[in-house]
Amino acid sequence: MMLRIPGLLDASGVAVIRGIIDSAEWTDGNVTSGRQAAQAKRNMQLPEKSAAARQAGDLIMAALEKNGRFFSGALPLKIYPPLFNRYEGGMTFGTHIDNSVRFVPGTPVRVRTDLSATVFLTDPADYDGGELIVEDTYGEHTVKLAAGDMVLYSATSRHNVTPVTRGARISSFFWIQSMVRDERARTMLFDLDAAIQSLRGRTGDSDELITLTGLYHNLLRRWADA
Repeated sequence: MMLRIPGLLDASGVAVIRGIIDSAEWTDGNVTSGRQAAQAKRNMQLPEKSAAARQAGDLIMAALEKNGRFFSGALPLKIYPPLFNRYEGGMTFGTHIDNSVRFVPGTPVRVRTDLSATVFLTDPADYDGGELIVEDTYGEHTVKLAAGDMVLYSATSRHNVTPVTRGARISSFFWIQSMVRDERARTMLFDLDAAIQSLRGRTGDSDELITLTGLYHNLLRRWADA
């Protein structure tokens, strides 16, 4: 399942994060790459232990905590601390698949990468290229969202970022370990939750809606590792 989270950050939130990271010192993006990805990756990245990355990452995490659509779609158990990258001057990231497990530096924490996330921090009109291309059984999906929007997609997907030929594409990226490992189960739970919320908004609670809500939580209880 690919899921758009519109307006994770509002314009002021994007501006605050850009104010933190734009003047920071960037380094070669391959510091977080696996062997295969390093052969395809050409971009810049904020060092993940830098003060700017931690401060901006905390703001992303705070926004995630308040976003119901993110929680419903990801059912997060662990979130890898947000990272930040920059593409310009023809930089690109060729086709790759993300590492299955990420180790948070300086901690014993391991994150199984069930979902990949990108938060766009640049207005699409300010750069050419830089599309995120995600492949699944239905073909290729091109993603280039408004600043402040986020996309969630399966970390098992082949994906790439096309060359940026004008301007700079700046974004945050990270991975999520879901309470529900199975992608089909997560998708069914998301659809069921969305239907329940829509019905509740139209009709209020009823015996049938209470039954559906109970079904949702019993399925989540059956499938979740928490």
